[in-house]
This record gives sequence, C-alpha cells and structure tokens, in this order.
Amino acid sequence: MKLEEQTSRLHIDDAMASSASPELELETPPTEASSKVSTEGKPKRVRTGCLTCRERHLKCDEGSPICQNCKKSNRECKRGMRLNFIDTKVEDTQLVPPTADYKINFQDESRDIAAEYRGGAGRYAAVEPEDHMDMKPDGFAQRSSSNDYAQESSSLLSAPVVSHQPLPPMSTPPDMAAPYRPENGQPRMEAGHHSHSSIASTASTIYTPSEASYASDETLVTGETRTALTTPDEVLFMQVFIEEVGIWMDSMDRWKHFSRILPFFALNEPMLCNALLACGARHLTLVNPAFHEDRALHYYDSATRALLKSLQNPNRDTIICATAAVVLNVYEVMSERALQRMNHIAGARALVKECGWSAKSQGIGQACFWLNVGMELLSCLHFNWQVAWNPDDWGVDMTMVQDRSAGNEEVWTYKMVYITAKIANFRASIPRFQEPNPTLEAMRTQRRVEEWNTYRRLCDAWIECVPQTMHPLAYLLPHQTATKSQFPEIWYVKRTSITARLFYHTAMTLLPQMHPTMPVSNSEMYSLQMHHAHQICGIVAHVKDRGVASVAIRTLAIAAECLSDFKEQSEIMTILEKIKKETGWRINFITGELRQKWGWNDEYVQQQQQQQQQQQQRQNMQQSFPGMMQSPPIDYTQYAPSLPRQTSPPMPTQPPLTASITAPAPAPAPVSAPSSSSPSAHHIPSGIVNPLMRTADFTAAQHPYQNVYVPPNQAHNDGHYIYRAIDQHWHH
Repeated sequence: MKLEEQTSRLHIDDAMASSASPELELETPPTEASSKVSTEGKPKRVRTGCLTCRERHLKCDEGSPICQNCKKSNRECKRGMRLNFIDTKVEDTQLVPPTADYKINFQDESRDIAAEYRGGAGRYAAVEPEDHMDMKPDGFAQRSSSNDYAQESSSLLSAPVVSHQPLPPMSTPPDMAAPYRPENGQPRMEAGHHSHSSIASTASTIYTPSEASYASDETLVTGETRTALTTPDEVLFMQVFIEEVGIWMDSMDRWKHFSRILPFFALNEPMLCNALLACGARHLTLVNPAFHEDRALHYYDSATRALLKSLQNPNRDTIICATAAVVLNVYEVMSERALQRMNHIAGARALVKECGWSAKSQGIGQACFWLNVGMELLSCLHFNWQVAWNPDDWGVDMTMVQDRSAGNEEVWTYKMVYITAKIANFRASIPRFQEPNPTLEAMRTQRRVEEWNTYRRLCDAWIECVPQTMHPLAYLLPHQTATKSQFPEIWYVKRTSITARLFYHTAMTLLPQMHPTMPVSNSEMYSLQMHHAHQICGIVAHVKDRGVASVAIRTLAIAAECLSDFKEQSEIMTILEKIKKETGWRINFITGELRQKWGWNDEYVQQQQQQQQQQQQRQNMQQSFPGMMQSPPIDYTQYAPSLPRQTSPPMPTQPPLTASITAPAPAPAPVSAPSSSSPSAHHIPSGIVNPLMRTADFTAAQHPYQNVYVPPNQAHNDGHYIYRAIDQHWHH
C-alpha cells in the first residue's frame, strides 16, 4: 500500500493540520536508472493537499477550505494530518556503569496514544482499579525528595519572607485502601517497594538476603510468641541498631529505652520490630557499600504499612504506634531527606501528643518526647525555624538550685534543651524591618533586650547549678594535647553531660550573634562567641563516643561558622570527615555550606597551604639552630587568630574560662524563663516557617495521616504493659 493510501486513513480535525510542522519526506534509495534522470524537471510535490485528491491520485491546488478538484466534482474536501518522517542515525554509545544514585522509570503511554485514534482504545482490555489509597493531603504541593531546605536558607539570619512550607505526602504502601480488618492480623509484607527512595547499586559484592530471611518475617505477623531472634539477618540488624543507632537515640534518656528495653518488647510487636531492624539495616548500608539498601527498605515499608493500617483501627495500641513512628522518623533522619524527615517528625509529634506525652511523662513516653523534640530542635537550629511545640508548654521544671548530688544529669539536660529552644525561637523572630514609629521601635528593642538578658541569666544560672559530674574531668590547652590540635581537649565522662554541654555552648555561641543593640563585632560579644565556639570544637574533636554524633554534627557546624583561622577550619573539615566515616551519615551539605561561609576556593586554599609550609620550615630551622630565629613565647590562654581574613575586634587579656574549669559558685536566686504571655512568645518568624506548625497535631486540618487516621477509643494508657514491665525491672 502506498504512503498516500496509508495517510488517507487518518482523519483528524483541520485545526491539527494547520498546527502541524513541516515534515521530512521519506524516500527510497535511488536506483541506477532513476539516478540518471535529472530532478530539475520533476514537478513540485504538494505537501498540504487534501486527502480526497490523494485518494484520487490528483494534484491538489491546496485551496482552502475547498480545493478546485473537489469543487468541480462536488466532493467532500477532506483534510487530515501529515506524517513526519525523520531519518535518524543511531550510533553505539559507550556504556557507563550505574552509580549509587542511578534510577530509571518506565512509563507506558501506549493506551493514551491509541485512544487518540478511532477504535484504538477498544483494542486494550479494561483497566482494573488499583487497590491504592491516595495519601496526598489536600493542598499539599508535591515536591521532589531531593529538595533540601539548606539551599533555601543560605543565610539563617536573613531568610526570605515566605509562607508556610508544605510537607510532601506520606508514603503509602499499595494495599492500604482496604478498610481495617482485625481478623486478618497485620498486612502481608512485600520486599522492594518504596515510593520515594532509589536502591543504590554498587559494583562490589552485593548483600543478598536469603529466602529464609524474608520468609522469617512471616513469623512476625502470625501472632506466635517469640522469645528471641532466630535468623542471622535479624540478629545482625538488631545488633547494629542497639550498638550504633540506639545509643544516640538514648543520649538524653536515663533508662536507655531504645537500646536496652524496646528490643525485647519488639520481639512480639511486628511494627516496632520492623522499624528497629530498618534502622539497623540502614546504618549498615551507610557504612558498608556491600550491604544493599533493599533490605532496609523492606523493613521500613513493612513497618510503615503496619502503622498506617493500625491508624485505621480505633482500638489500636497508641503507645506502640507512637513509638514506631518516632523510630521511623530516625530512619528518615539517617536517609537525610529533609522534607520526608520533617513529615515523619510531624506524624510522630501528632502521635506523641495523642498519647499525652510531655516533659512530665515517665518511661517510654519521656524517651519518645525528648527524642522527637530534640530532632526538631536540631532542624530548627539549621533552618532558623521556631520550634513548633512552644517550649513553655513542655512542662519542664526550670527551678535553678545548685545540685550537689549525682545521677540527675538528664534533668539538667532537659533544662538546657528548653533554654536552647527558647533561644532558637528568639533568633527566628529577629525583626527584619523597623517599626515606622520610632517610639514603637524603641519599645520593641527594649523588650528584646530584656528577653536577651533573661536567656543569658538562664544560661549562667544553669552552668553554676549543674552537678559536678557535668563539669569536665580534664581540660588540656591546645599545646598540651597529644594530637597538637587547634582546640582544647575537654573530657566529660557521661554521654548526657556531653550532650548538655554541647547545647549549652551552642546557646552561648548564638546569643552574641543576636543582641538587639550590640553587634557581634563588639569586643565583649566577639570574645563570648569565640570562646564557646572553641569549647564546642574541643569537645567534638576529642570525643570518642559515637552516641553524641547527631548533636555534635549540628553544634559543630554552628561553631565552625565563627572561625576565621585556616588551620582551625582545616581541622573542622577533618573532624567532619571522621564523623562521616564512622557513622556513614551524609553530611556533605554541611561541608559545602562551611566552604561557602568561609569563602574557600582553590586559590585561597593553595595560598594558605603554602603559608603553612613556610611556617613549618621556619619552625624546623629554629629547632636546628636554637640560638637563632627566636620567637616570642606563645600565650595559649587567649584567643588570637592568625592570618584573619576579616577584621577581628581586640581580644581581652583573660578568657572567660571560669564557667568551664572552676568550681561552681553559690546558687543564685531562681530564674524563670519568659512566659507564653510575653509579647514575643507567640511571635511567628518572618523567615522560612517551620512546617510542623500546621501539621504536627491531629486537630490540624492537614495532618500527615488525615486520609487514614481514625481517633482512638482511648487516648493513652498509663497501665500499658511496657510501663508495668519497666517499673518492675528498674524499681524492684
């Protein structure tokens, strides 16, 4: 059949003909006879003629709307779509091995294309509706999971004025549309499904779980009672969770629920067990590329599916649901997905509030509350957000009386987390514009000065009242350290003390940056900032406890932004690289932000390295010839940055080290934080707004679980067996 006859069978509107682009004619290769014929004498071929003339093999004059041939013969002048033929030459391309971020998606559009032709859709079988519930909340904007708020908040104190940042939808397994059926037990688990993660590919040996390990998950859903883990995979992943992940989740918990207690209760709680195993498997994929991510995704999807299923049951166990949600939040933190991380914090926060947990809770409620609040606070310190849950509503006892006993370190840690949260809110609410009325501007400034002074007094009272066990057991100046570090070596014995002191020094580093009347270049403010920044660097540089890594990374980034000496900056990069190697956390965005903050480029780094080499040569020469090239003694008791890249204010002769290395002073009068009734307590920041402010409560219109959530019959249960078992274990 000729090309014209094939084209005549495509009947489409005239509008498509007018919008079609010119085509390239497909011609057959010329023969020897045809090649001898000159093409100059051929008539010009019609390209926009009607289909009627093509069917009659007549030359159309291309008249519109009716050509002359159809007009004379009184025929219908049919118009149609032209076919475009392009001669494309395809060459062999070089194969590139897939990277860790390699991902490919296949999209079948054949049904839609066939539907544009007459009878095309009828050639396909009817589509069966998928058993899938759309979890996308109304009004939520779909955003890519690779989107990072860090790119949107390059300057924390000068964030752009935007509205509430929407959260992405919660990932929903494909079998969640069916209503809850208690008789069916937990849903079936499937491996390999994950809607917002790509499975990393590695060229090395890939860890492949055996069929028995996947089949062993069925024992978690049959209702059988287990007394111990019985498969090698589960034992490995649980061991990694306890030794590597649970230790930092318990950094503020006296009873160590996540690493010492919950693994035993998870044996017969499939949702909780899968969440713990997911975190352990995820950690292995971060530190060892031989372990594939599909196993972690399998446990994660199983736990998420069980959680969403349970939220449809009004008779669910709210404590288990809230605990599993908090653990799944940790999984997202380890995956470094900014929006998904905040989404799970919002979901976990709503479940924590549903259980009635606060700072006054005990047991697992207290552990989940402080872990959830602590992770949000670290995000707020990074993105310059206000804390969504008002710290005044936490229920923290802020009585400041000198504590001479031991064993209450967690209580004082909670007080410092509260103070740091208040300071984070104070920073996020810095006015971006002046009041038009000078009197109103002066009144606002005075209020903020009083609030700043209150937070400073709270920090001073805290450091004077904490027990002796929260003070350093050892303090070495930089030149006394074995590694010749640029920072002092500060040794704290207890993990909780390290966490509390990191928050304390972070608060004292931020306060000089936000004084309403004195700039940070002021001698007093600059000295205060640099001293506490060096304390943070000294703690993190020499700490060997990986259980404080989550707090150490964020506080170190805040302290590092204050540094101007190239040697100190280089050591910070070395510290971050060490943390990344030991924990596997993806913190490249922090190093990138610091390089940009410091103004590092290839030329500057090369120049500084040359200066260091010259200085090292002078020191070697001085050691070879002791009587020559004498230098004045170095005073390590004061901070004097060498080769500053910016003008630094004069340094005082005595550093403010008394708070860190001297004995506690007498207890001051009790100091209370500003109440929620103060003018700035409910002030919403004008920068990027914390997305949890609108979603972290089931009373909100757009909470993360709104399409599956059913209110429980009982909000919380203080008589839960976890509480009873913990009380019997620790109090008898």
